[in-house]
Amino acid sequence: MNTNALTLSSRKPRNPLVAAARMRQAGRHETAGHGVRQQAAQALRRELGRLRNHSP
Repeated sequence: MNTNALTLSSRKPRNPLVAAARMRQAGRHETAGHGVRQQAAQALRRELGRLRNHSP
């Protein structure tokens, strides 16, 4: 008789809708604002640099 028998319990079934959503790459519909903010900050720095170099 083997006293070191391993018992495995069955796992909870997975939600089939989650796998389908991940395959569709579900998520936000609008673009992230990071690029817009970064471009605005660069434009501001560029303009400030021009003003700083332009003063007599």
